[in-house]
Amino acid sequence: MTKKRLAIIGNGMAAGRLLDELLRRGGSSAFEIAVFGEEARGGYNRILLGRVLSGGEPDQITLKSESWYAESGIAFHSGVRVTKVDPVARRLATSDGEAHPYEVCVFATGSSPLIPPIRGLKSADGSPREGVHAFRTIDDCIAIREHARPGSSAVVVGGGLLGLEAAKALCDLGLHVTVLHLEPVLMNTQLDGSGGELLRRAIEKMGIFVRTGTSADEVIGNGHVEAVKLRSGDVVPADLVVLACGIVPRVEVAKASGIPVNRAILVNDLLATQVPGVYAVGECAEHEGKVYGLVQPIWDQCAVLADLLTGANPRARYRGSKVYARLKVAGVEVASFGVPNAEFPTDEVVQVFEDRRGVYRKLIIRDGKLAGAMLVGCAAAAPVLVQMFDRDEPLPPNRLDVLATGLSLSTAGEREICNCNHVTESAVLDAIRDGYDTLPALCEATRAGTGCGSCRGQLAGMLANQTSEKSFDRITG
Repeated sequence: MTKKRLAIIGNGMAAGRLLDELLRRGGSSAFEIAVFGEEARGGYNRILLGRVLSGGEPDQITLKSESWYAESGIAFHSGVRVTKVDPVARRLATSDGEAHPYEVCVFATGSSPLIPPIRGLKSADGSPREGVHAFRTIDDCIAIREHARPGSSAVVVGGGLLGLEAAKALCDLGLHVTVLHLEPVLMNTQLDGSGGELLRRAIEKMGIFVRTGTSADEVIGNGHVEAVKLRSGDVVPADLVVLACGIVPRVEVAKASGIPVNRAILVNDLLATQVPGVYAVGECAEHEGKVYGLVQPIWDQCAVLADLLTGANPRARYRGSKVYARLKVAGVEVASFGVPNAEFPTDEVVQVFEDRRGVYRKLIIRDGKLAGAMLVGCAAAAPVLVQMFDRDEPLPPNRLDVLATGLSLSTAGEREICNCNHVTESAVLDAIRDGYDTLPALCEATRAGTGCGSCRGQLAGMLANQTSEKSFDRITG
């Protein structure tokens, strides 16, 4: 059987996951796969960029080494940008002047950092002002590190996940850090006022200054950044400005190629565009009016598309995803999913405040089932709550039981450690007993910890416990 040529545009987390799903279904026997990535490196976990900014090596967050592609029979065009797709001739053009034929093309171009309309981001000659950096890639992190000096000052524009991660990393490097956030609540997409205030207090205890409800109006400096002027008129001295204030789907190539785009590339339940042979997944895809920027929906999309392309399940359809996030934000555990507030008079709200511990937990209950949850400072109950949310299971009559213990009769035996990849506690323990006794080996064997990464601490703890038990057995055996 002649193999079809499959081109994947992009080499981020969505592309990497799609490759895994295709190979798992025998896709290499049906397709000649080519990946086109702008960055001259293998795929990596963008969620963990803070580790590189803090001084870690890029290998620490690498998901696929450059050698992996060749070893897997995949043509990897690194450092190459796709400029246009010709859907009629079924060819794509690249920035190096080459043309590549395809039968099936998948856009996995992800997103770009949102650059706000701040005066002074560029010097008089139009070049980027020295000391101003976006926070989106490994190269961005390396460039920021080169400008970060202990005792100097930094302004981070954006109080979402990436902004707070950047702020924590810069603070750990010895800089005076101020975070600017336009909304009155940090991480306002995931948290309510109470959760955002608690997170703010935790961030400020780390030595980071937070200014909410304001924005940068102008970057001041003669060649190099010297200060940031706020909309209020205040001026904050700064040797470094980091922009981490949101993302926008990358759709410029799709637009240039005549592929229908709204906020992102429009796809149906097959993840197909209106153009035959062209699909899209991840942050660049818009399905039923929604653009997802979290791990789980992207994983769901990749599984469906791999089923369809390989024929493993021709009836697979993507019907949307329940959105949830479990993250470690600047060292603070945060989990959020479903609706953030009551929407109907019959909705039940359970809130638990532990000021001394810095813990806030909230449940939104509708018809006896979870409609949403929010955990700040302690996310131990998140895995079971997410399962109950996913499965639409009823909560126990005493709502505090599930918050206090993170357990319920219906899910106690199948507790998930990794919600991104639905890896259970028993599967992790089995892998450790089978000899996967280092964190990288355990993650590769089970896929746990390869999504948002928030469960890696729990995995390390399980490894330590099992190692201790084995040592005790040797001593007493």
